[in-house]
Amino acid sequence: MKKLVSLILAVLMLLSVFAMAEANTGATEGIQSDAEFYAKADMSVLNGKKIGVTVQDLKNPYWAGVMTALETILKDAGAEATILGADQDPLKQTTQIEQFATNGVDLIMVHPQDPAGVDDAFAAVKADHPEIKLMCWDDPLENSDANWILDNTYLGSVIGEMAAEFINEHFSEDNKAQVIVIGKSDTPVLVERENGIKAGLEAAAGKYEIVATNYGIEPLEAQEGVETTLQKYPDVKVVAGVGAGAMIGADEALNIHTNGVIPEDMGVFTTDVTMQQLEQLADPTYPAKGIIGFEGSDKDTATACAQMYALILADNVGAKNVFRPVNRFTEETVQQVIDGMTK
Repeated sequence: MKKLVSLILAVLMLLSVFAMAEANTGATEGIQSDAEFYAKADMSVLNGKKIGVTVQDLKNPYWAGVMTALETILKDAGAEATILGADQDPLKQTTQIEQFATNGVDLIMVHPQDPAGVDDAFAAVKADHPEIKLMCWDDPLENSDANWILDNTYLGSVIGEMAAEFINEHFSEDNKAQVIVIGKSDTPVLVERENGIKAGLEAAAGKYEIVATNYGIEPLEAQEGVETTLQKYPDVKVVAGVGAGAMIGADEALNIHTNGVIPEDMGVFTTDVTMQQLEQLADPTYPAKGIIGFEGSDKDTATACAQMYALILADNVGAKNVFRPVNRFTEETVQQVIDGMTK
């Protein structure tokens, strides 16, 4: 009877998550980007343009890498770019948007800490400065000119499915994997990823147990969270998380826990693509086993982002919502991504 109840609850959870994913997709209809889509961009449009960018936090290694590459690409294209981190402070980010508008930029791009607050700020910019183009990275905002987005529930499900494949290979109903999920409960898109991870893990139903759901977008907080969990559950073997910091921190915690001798049934799975993640994926003294990435290296992502700017400034996007690709990176493919990273 207990097994039946557990199965029913699992099915209900899956249906709930998939319903959310379907609702989200329905609210964000758009086009899927590919090489042909970005090839439409005329980069000469960027010459002489002023661009303001604010992201959640430049201390995040993913954002640090991509924004460093983006700054170089925009400079080479003749654009004047100001790239700021909001330090996860919604009010600070709103102030940055207002300052960009006051300074007369041609385009503002935001990766929102608070999507609703940014949408309100965009509405104000539209009212006072209708000539400024507005782009959102990650959220389907109403008052933007274009949104560069992911189906975050789907992204999370692919992370979870990759972890589930690993669990199916190394564990069984009689030998269940103890799993930590690392999320960030105060950021809507990351909540969607976390829910997707939990749904994707169900591909290994009966062979795992989630022993902790930790908060950890930055490497140190993720590491500390895993270390705390390991004190109670020293046999944790699998970690799935919503971002680069989750992998970097979990890798460090498990490396210390095992003295760098990683058993074959230990794995960490997350998203984003940073040089440190890739190096750990290539290093057998870390348990990193798979990354769900997007365009490829940080240079690849930055290039696609700059091409989005050119398309928006030329009124040539073709849709309000542009979905980014999702790709798997493993030990077998890691070197080609490393070769393309910002050095």
